[in-house]
Amino acid sequence: MSVARINVRESGIYIAFGLIVVLFAVLTDGALLQPQNLSNIIVQNSYVLILAIGMILVIIAGHIDLSVGSVVGATGAIAAVLMVEHDLPWPLALLITLIAGAAIGAWQGFWIAYFGIPAFIVTLAGMLLFRALTLSVLGNQGIGPFPDPVRTLANGFTEGYLGNIGLGPLGGADLVSLLVGLVAVGGIAVSQWRARVARLGYDQAVDPMPVFLFKIVGASAAVLFVIVQLARFKNLPWVLVLLAALVLGYSLLTKRSVFGRQIYAVGGNLQAAVLSGVKVKSVVFWIFVNMGVLSALAGIIFAGRLNLAGPTAGNTFELDAIAAAFIGGAAVQGGVGKVVGAVTGGLIMGVINNGMSLIGAPSENVMLVKGAVLLAAVAFDVWSKRRAGVASR
Repeated sequence: MSVARINVRESGIYIAFGLIVVLFAVLTDGALLQPQNLSNIIVQNSYVLILAIGMILVIIAGHIDLSVGSVVGATGAIAAVLMVEHDLPWPLALLITLIAGAAIGAWQGFWIAYFGIPAFIVTLAGMLLFRALTLSVLGNQGIGPFPDPVRTLANGFTEGYLGNIGLGPLGGADLVSLLVGLVAVGGIAVSQWRARVARLGYDQAVDPMPVFLFKIVGASAAVLFVIVQLARFKNLPWVLVLLAALVLGYSLLTKRSVFGRQIYAVGGNLQAAVLSGVKVKSVVFWIFVNMGVLSALAGIIFAGRLNLAGPTAGNTFELDAIAAAFIGGAAVQGGVGKVVGAVTGGLIMGVINNGMSLIGAPSENVMLVKGAVLLAAVAFDVWSKRRAGVASR
């Protein structure tokens, strides 16, 4: 059954993102949306977006991870020692680093899931332990440079495989990149249509058709605009390709798999999940293993981008990842959140950072705005829950 209203709780984050982009585009006289700047926003915030994907799963399950910044630093240090000091082939070094991240996640997941220590305490301890590990591995000094393939993954761009085509006043753009954009738009349209049909099949409320079409057209236009701008600069960043694969994979995991539904069940109602036969301890354990692996991946990307593994790498990254998840729609109590929402929350933080830098705002003002946005997002979540509770009485 269709209803003539917009679900503000689900769509609010995307509306807010659009308004923030428009605001800073105006304040910067369009500099925010220039090809090189858009590319910089994606590359410079890639590690936060990777962490946000893992963090949203942790928060959906009703937990928190304060150690991810320290794990980023530790795994980046491990990768540097393996590749630079021991001359290991970079694919083997990256594999060992990801395994080290999984081991770190398993260590924390064991104490949380099977020993019953709150995640806040375990990961707070992990924040200190793995920062100490970083300093020990590096000897309190930076190690670099990294092999070219690692730097390319963090900073490089896809080749212009079929050459540029003319786009009138926009100039030229790589044909392959444009085709990727069209495929992405088609994927968005098909997935949203299938979701709508499925909800109608279960007699659930959906957006009215004009609103639904407006969302599809708006999302498609935004994706195509970004792709065209990136194609005009140096084509698609490799890290964007990696992020797209992660977003697609984890979105399918949370929406289509049994394990994904179990994560929501654990965070939504723990007792009901236990009574339903969900192996809660196993679910919690594996989401922290996953968080460790993604933290290691972010550590590799960050170190490759700087071409150096430093003792302070990863400082405050956990705050950015947590903020991205909550701004992107995660609920404080758990059980609610989407991967796409967390990535959008991370992009909001990135646009604020970049936009205020372009207008010359001092760092204290940037922190002020980011803090206000985070508080507003959580306040909106609490308010919407209270409103829903009153309406259901």
